Amino acid sequence: MVDLLLNERETAKGRLVSVCDADILGQAFENEATSLTVDPAFYDGPTADPQTVVDSLARCDVANLVGSRAVGLAVEQGFIEETNVLEFDGTRHAQLLWL
Repeated sequence: MVDLLLNERETAKGRLVSVCDADILGQAFENEATSLTVDPAFYDGPTADPQTVVDSLARCDVANLVGSRAVGLAVEQGFIEETNVLEFDGTRHAQLLWL
């Protein structure tokens, strides 16, 4: 099982949550249009179980998720629509914004 890393912070625009699969922290991915770096300064945080991540996503204003497990959990729990998921070199990325 891949560990999930959860980082929560308060910003001027509300609670920002970042979640990533622990095994891709620090890696870079590309697709035909752009690149994505799983920057430890942004994504690194404590290891979190799936329920903790779900609870955090329910309370956030904005979220960034990267990794097959992190994004898959958000899709499975109805936070992200599969059609809004981006693919980068075999990993997945999605953003969540509550309006």
